[in-house]
Amino acid sequence: MLRSSWPSLLKGFAAILCAVGIASLALMYFLPAPPSTITMAVGFKGGSYELLGAQYKEILARSGVELVLRNAAGGAEHFELLRDRNSGVAAAMVQSGITDSAHAPGLLSLGSVNYQIFCAFYRATEVLDDLTELKGKRIAIGPVGSGSRMVVENVLRVSGVTPKTSTLLPVAGQKAVDELVAGTVDAAILGLSSDSPLIQTLLRDPRMRLMSVARAEALTRYFPSLSRVVLPQGAIDFEHKIPASDIVLFSATNSVVVRDDLHPALIGLLAQALVETHTKAGLFQRTGEFPTQTDHEFPMAESATDFYKNGPSFLNRYLPFWMVPHVKRLLAVALAAGAIAYPLFSFAPKLYLWIVRQFMAKLYRRLRVVDQELQSELSEPQVVAMQSDLESIDRASTILPLRHSDLFFDFSGHIASTRARLAARLADLQSPVARLA
Repeated sequence: MLRSSWPSLLKGFAAILCAVGIASLALMYFLPAPPSTITMAVGFKGGSYELLGAQYKEILARSGVELVLRNAAGGAEHFELLRDRNSGVAAAMVQSGITDSAHAPGLLSLGSVNYQIFCAFYRATEVLDDLTELKGKRIAIGPVGSGSRMVVENVLRVSGVTPKTSTLLPVAGQKAVDELVAGTVDAAILGLSSDSPLIQTLLRDPRMRLMSVARAEALTRYFPSLSRVVLPQGAIDFEHKIPASDIVLFSATNSVVVRDDLHPALIGLLAQALVETHTKAGLFQRTGEFPTQTDHEFPMAESATDFYKNGPSFLNRYLPFWMVPHVKRLLAVALAAGAIAYPLFSFAPKLYLWIVRQFMAKLYRRLRVVDQELQSELSEPQVVAMQSDLESIDRASTILPLRHSDLFFDFSGHIASTRARLAARLADLQSPVARLA
């Protein structure tokens, strides 16, 4: 009977292997390995978004992940690319105040990364003290559809500067500066990152002036996504007092937004790039101010928040990025196998003892038959046959692995007692008196 249990044990082992295999396949589905490429929308070519994207790309390349930078108009187009699952764009640099999770669901934020400073430059041949004084002028405000232009249009509108009262030109960046120098535009409102070298270059240029927006605080009441910032006197050049006085500006914030189906490991890697790029102090920000752990427009990605609070995970500290998901899957499979195997192994001794007792019960039933037959009249051949049966039972008992246990010794005692009785009965039948009778 014990030998016949081996097929059952093999079937149990095969069932465990199948369960582990199913768990492995399930984990491969629920814990897929991260892709090796991310596509990020970074605005127009040569802009501040693209410059930041280049820094992220260099950091991700150290982990074997390629960041593909895709130029676009920015603003609304970035959100359209993110919402389009066929665009291939999984991340984008975006500006606050354009949309939010109610109008663009399915997106997660990695936090704000810096200030988007709006600088109204004009030629030094005149003095302008307020945005309302831009009426009737030619103003470069950036490409149509860009996030910067959307902010500037809103700010100019409340200042009474509209396409009806002024000429709003779709020019930005260095081209806007060149046209301002050439006199083809009268002012340029540039949306620049807080560490843009263009700010320092223009402030050192004696041909240019930067407007101080005295009512910037009021703008934040009209547009809550905007902030009031101050460029302190001498912040550009302390010795030569550039700028010559405090300059009040208004700003938005730039954030990195990703699709909610982007692999958590890649989100964590992007968060690491943001920390490495933006933690240091800048012209308008203090050390550690960015990236932020909150976003008022989109829910934060859990992987990014966890990285900001706790840093890289234990596995990420000591293993290459590409290896971490495989190790996690291996550990998960091991835990699943342990969860299946532990109850079986803890139950195995009980099952084994039950099998042994069942086997002993069968042997006792055979021995009981011999005992019952001993109560009746028997001939010599019958006694010999019963002795043969008893020896067969005894031999069967010797295969018990627990042969030195109480079960074995009790059964051996019963065998010996029955053997003695059979020998006595046979001796009685073979005696001369019995033969004469």
